[in-house]
Order: sequence, then C-alpha cells, then structure tokens
Amino acid sequence: MLKKLFSFSDRYRILHQTWFAFFLTFVCWFNFAPFATTIGKELHLGPEQIKTLGICNLALTIPARLIIGMLLDRFGPRITYSMLLMFAVVPCLATALAQDFNQLVISRLLMGIVGSGFVVGIRMVAEWFQPKEMGIAQGIYGGWGNFGAFGAEFALPMLAVSTSFFAGGASNWRFAIALTGIIAAIYGVIYYNSVQDTPTGKVYKKPQKNGSLEVTSIKSFWAMIVSNFGLIFALGLLAWRLEQKNIHFLTLSQMYFTWLLLAGLFAYQSYKAWVVNRELLIGKKTYAPSERFKFGQVALLEFTYITSFGSELAVVSMLPAFFEKTFALEHVVAGMIAATYPFLNLISRPSGGLISDKFSSRKWTMTMISAGIGVAYLMSLLWCWLWFRSFTSSPTWQSN
Repeated sequence: MLKKLFSFSDRYRILHQTWFAFFLTFVCWFNFAPFATTIGKELHLGPEQIKTLGICNLALTIPARLIIGMLLDRFGPRITYSMLLMFAVVPCLATALAQDFNQLVISRLLMGIVGSGFVVGIRMVAEWFQPKEMGIAQGIYGGWGNFGAFGAEFALPMLAVSTSFFAGGASNWRFAIALTGIIAAIYGVIYYNSVQDTPTGKVYKKPQKNGSLEVTSIKSFWAMIVSNFGLIFALGLLAWRLEQKNIHFLTLSQMYFTWLLLAGLFAYQSYKAWVVNRELLIGKKTYAPSERFKFGQVALLEFTYITSFGSELAVVSMLPAFFEKTFALEHVVAGMIAATYPFLNLISRPSGGLISDKFSSRKWTMTMISAGIGVAYLMSLLWCWLWFRSFTSSPTWQSN
C-alpha cells in the first residue's frame, strides 16, 4: 500500500480527499486557539472566560459524534461529510463577527459539532480498504487530518498579521477565522460531487436498528446506560460553570432549565437503547457466545481514546496561550512553536496504524502506547517544574 500512497486514482483518491476533509474540520475547530489571548484583549475577556471558551470548543463534540454517527448510518459518509463541511462556515463566521463573550460561547459550542468529522472519515476509509490495510489507511487519514491543528496554529497567525492592513494595523484574526469556514464550505461542495460511499459493485450497508448501540447481554445494557449518564453529567457541569459569577453566561433559572433538558435527553437516550435492545431485555433474543462482547471492552476503548486523543485536544487548545503568556512571546511565534506538537501526528498516527496492522495483539499495542503517553506527560511536568524552580530562583524574580 505504501508504494501506491501518492497515487490519486481509485481508493487512494478517496483516501486523500477524505483526509483533506478531516484536515479542514481541524483547521476550523482549532482556529480560536492561536488567537485566544488576542481576542481576550480586544473583547476585554477575563482569564476564566478564555478558559471557558476552550472548554466550550470541545463540549459538544461527543454528543455531536453520536448524532453524526446516526446520520452516517442513515445517509452514508459522502452526504454526511459534505454537510458537515458546509455547516462549518456557520460557527466560523459567528466567531469572526462576535462582539462579546456570550456570542463567542455560542459560536464555539457550535464549533464543537465540526469536530465530529473524524467519525465520518473512519467509515469512508473502512469501506474502501481491506482489513489488513485498515490500520495504515486510517492512520494516514487520522495523521493528515490532525495535521489541521498544525495548520491552524502555524498558518493562521501569519495570515492574520499579513492582512492586518484590513484591520487598521491590528492582527486580523476575524478574517483568518472566517476564511477557514468559507474554504471548508467550498470543499464540502467539491467533496459531495467527487466521491462515492463505496467502490463500484459494493453496497453500503446500513444497520437494521438505529439510535443506540446494540449490546449482547443485559449487564452490558446497564453499563451502556451508566456510560450515557456520564456524558450528560459532564454537560451538566459545563452548564454549572457557565452560571458562575465570573462567567455569567447563564442565569440560575437558565442553568436549571438546561439541566432539565439534559435529563430529558438522557431519558430519550435510555428509551432508544431500550427500543434497540428490547428483544434481548425481555428474553426473546439471545446471542451465541461467539457473537457476544463485553461492554467493558467498549469502556476501555473509550478510556484509551480519552487519554490519547482527548489529552491531545486539551493540549492543542491551550498550548499557544501557554507559550505566549509564560515566555512573553508574540502570538505568531507562540502559535508556530505550539504547532510542533500536532505536527507529529504526521508520524505518530500512520506509524501507529502500521504497528496495529503488523502486531498480532491490538490490546498490547494500546497498552504500550498508553504507557508511553503517561511517561511523556510526566516528563513534561518534570520539565515545567524544573523551569519554574530556575525562574523563581533568578535574581530578577527575587528582586520583584
């Protein structure tokens, strides 16, 4: 497969077009991070408000992925990805035109929906590549797609500065953010007109039951319900944070109303789960041992994803502001340095996929990767602690 990687025919064309779609969704998703401090100064935002915007940028991604997943099952990746790319222009323009904190909260919450594009491309790649090549194909898709975070943090600050004459000499962050959404929408039209869901002769298979995961045991059903509650609880915490006195996005009554809506969403999720698994729960259907799976396996995969990709999202979101504030750098320089972190996706994701294809046990592959992530973060923490000690012991610090 690697020999034909630079081919732009058949399935390789689909792979390249799909990773570029993922790339654009990531550029849009992280177009706020390199301008966080600049926007904060211009709109007079406090540190807690900027942090909250970073949380809002990620908050709706998980529920959006569930919804996008259901749309994907029904309409296929071609239509779903195209619509998502065209939708990206809405939160991008909303961010670019925002005049206060409340408008930014709404725009960044909507932007979290764009972050669900990963799900669509994974299904598209799975339709076009054989299982023995799945790891490297999805690694290339994910690596080049995640490279969009590099594109946002490296290129957008330079674009904003180079077009500053449109903004009276100030960093033209509004133009840079708006442009990402416009480009994504245009590519959404191109994607719709140039790809197909499956190779010629292959039928796109839709699940017989839609709206929830089909489990194979009653114990797994209740584990899934608990997992769904965890998501609702996290969104409830976000609503609580938005009501705090230093944020003031929601009033107390609005927070309670949001909690009521979340409770209704949880009830609906539970109902759909019951509908999909009704025959199992009433004892009308059983699964052979070879067909059963433990929901604990799903939970472990979720946890692995949180500690790997989830932690990457958190770091990418705050790294430009960290470098800018900690080392007193210009936001262009801070963004370029921070971009080195997501840049490594070009190596890590394809190599991880290749290892997954070649290594017989995916369980041990994920175990070793998770351990490596833990060691790397501990080393980063140790470096920050040593730097802080050396800084605070300097004569300049002590004289102040």
